[in-house]
Amino acid sequence: MTDRFHVLIAGGKTGGHLFPGIAVAQALQRRHPKIRLLFAGTDAPFETTTLNAYGFDHTAVFSRPLKGRSRFQKLKGLAAILVSLIQSLWLVWRFKPDFVLGVGGYSSFAVVLAAWILRIPTAIQEQNAFPGMTNRMLARFSTVIFTAFEDTRGFSRNPKTRVTGNPVREQGPLVQTKGNWMKEIDSKDFVLLVTGGSQGAASINRAVMDMAPRMSGMKDFFIIVQTGKGHDTDVTKKLQSSGIRARVQPFFSDMPSLLKQADLVICRAGAGTLAELAANGVPAVLIPYPYAADDHQTHNARSMADHGAALVMADEELSADILYRAVMDLKSDPDRLKRMSNAMAKLAKPDAADQIAAHILPSKGVTPRVPD
Repeated sequence: MTDRFHVLIAGGKTGGHLFPGIAVAQALQRRHPKIRLLFAGTDAPFETTTLNAYGFDHTAVFSRPLKGRSRFQKLKGLAAILVSLIQSLWLVWRFKPDFVLGVGGYSSFAVVLAAWILRIPTAIQEQNAFPGMTNRMLARFSTVIFTAFEDTRGFSRNPKTRVTGNPVREQGPLVQTKGNWMKEIDSKDFVLLVTGGSQGAASINRAVMDMAPRMSGMKDFFIIVQTGKGHDTDVTKKLQSSGIRARVQPFFSDMPSLLKQADLVICRAGAGTLAELAANGVPAVLIPYPYAADDHQTHNARSMADHGAALVMADEELSADILYRAVMDLKSDPDRLKRMSNAMAKLAKPDAADQIAAHILPSKGVTPRVPD
C-alpha cells in the first residue's frame, strides 16, 4: 500500500453539490487516513465556511455560469472557460491528484476537463434524476458516472453509470460546538424542522411566519428554522411574538444532528436533502422548488410520497392554512408519523459514499482500510 494518494473534489457552491462531496471525502478518510484531499470550487462564503468547518482544504477556481444567447455573451462564456481551464490545468499539475471527482456546479467543469486532458482518472457524481448541464457535458470525459437514481435521464443506459444513491455526510466538528440552545428541547417535545436548503426559501419562510399565531402557546412543541441569509431576523421576531419556542438561524452547519432531533421536516425536495431524510428516517412535508431544471424536485418528491414517506405541496399552493393543517394532522397521529418514518428509512442507501470511495482508492493500486 502506498501512503501517497491525492484526491481532488471539484464543484460546490450549493449544499446540494457540496455535501455529497464532503460525504465522499469523509469516507475516503475512513478508508485511507493519510489521504490528501483538496476541494476546488468557488469563493462563495457558504462554500468556504462549510469546508473550513469540516476541516477540508479548499481552493477557488475562476468560473462563470454558461449562460447567455447573444454573441457577446457567448464570447464572454468561452473566454471564461479558457481562463478557468488554464487555471485548472495549473492546479491539477501542481496538486498532482491520483483521482478527480466532479460533484456538479459550473465550477467543476474546467477541473474535470483538465484532469481528462492530463490523463488522470475522473468521475462525476450526479445527485438528481435530471442531470445539470455541467454533468451532462462532463459525462463524455469521465471514466465513471455515479448516479442517485436508477432512471437518471441520459445516464441510465450509459455503460459508465454506477447507481450508488446520494452520499450523505456524517456529523461534522461543529456538532461539538452547537451551543446550549439544544438543551432547550425536551424529550417530550414535538420538534418541527423547517429548511429551504442552504440558500433558504422565501415562500416557506413566509408560510411559517403566517401560521405562527395559530401555534401560539402550544405546549411540547419546538421549531427549528433555517431561513437562508438575511431572513432570520423577521422569522425570529414573528415566532417570538407568538410565544413559540424556537431556534432560527440563516444556516445550520450541523444539519445531520438536527435531523436526528426532528419528528417532522418541512423542506424542498432536492436530491441531497431527500437522501439525508432517508438516512435519518424522518418523515417530511415536501415543497418542491418550482423553478428547478426539468421540474426534477417534483419528480423527486412524488417518488417519496408514492412510498408513503412524505406529503407533497406545490409551492404556488402553499399557504399558512394548508401547512398548519398538515403539521397538526401529523402531530396528532403518532402512528401515521411512525409509518412514514419507517417508509422513509427503507429508501436510504447508507453506503453510497463508501461505494464511491471504494472505486476511487483502488484506481492506483491502493489497498483501502475497510471501516469498522
